[in-house]
Amino acid sequence: MNPSSHDSPESTTGPEGPDAPLHRRGIKSYVLRAGRMTQAQKRGLEEVWPRLGLTLADGRQDLDALFGRVAPRVVEIGFGMGASLVEQAERHPETDFIGIEVHMPGVGKLLDEADKRGLTNLRVYREDAVAVLEQCLPEASLDSVQLYFPDPWPKKKHHKRRIVQPAFVALIRTRLKPGGTLHMATDWQAYAEWMAEVMEAAPGFANTATAETAPYVPRPAFRPLTKFEARGEKLGHGVWDLIYRRID
Repeated sequence: MNPSSHDSPESTTGPEGPDAPLHRRGIKSYVLRAGRMTQAQKRGLEEVWPRLGLTLADGRQDLDALFGRVAPRVVEIGFGMGASLVEQAERHPETDFIGIEVHMPGVGKLLDEADKRGLTNLRVYREDAVAVLEQCLPEASLDSVQLYFPDPWPKKKHHKRRIVQPAFVALIRTRLKPGGTLHMATDWQAYAEWMAEVMEAAPGFANTATAETAPYVPRPAFRPLTKFEARGEKLGHGVWDLIYRRID
């Protein structure tokens, strides 16, 4: 499941004022959708979750203590069934990864695969991404945040449900280290343009694209080809990557 396919119709309004935390203002990064569980997915949730799973109740994390080392840290929001995230964690054992996803089958699948591959550099939240960022991840602790193929909510009346919004981007910036990056990818050109518009207006970010390709960058080699991208290619869709760096 894609991260902003988690957005609910009520996700951008709430009873509290603008200074309240995003999750308490009713802003969420998801809507739960039912899905059947395979035996492997159930195994992941039942047997692997106690070792690799994290919850809001665990509170603010000391990431060095969590992973038992000092290393680069990457968070992926809305990892779907987890294929891309598992591949990255396997390819880059020198980097620690944290995945955030609420879709239970996807979480179970990721955990099962991570265990089968013997990965120790991966942890998982089955929580709202906004709440995890606000409550669990320290400021200036992340080298990169990844947001791949979020739900574009193509109808204009639904644009407020898109996960890429000024307040969300501002929150991500506080969790990135200076020089850390926000990497987004989408196969909807209109959403790519929306992302670029939001990011160009966001304080404290610089686009990493060259003048020849700006505001987009070529697909970096470290981003695995996802099923969403493969599907888009079959339909003749383009794919747009945007990478913005935190600046002070």
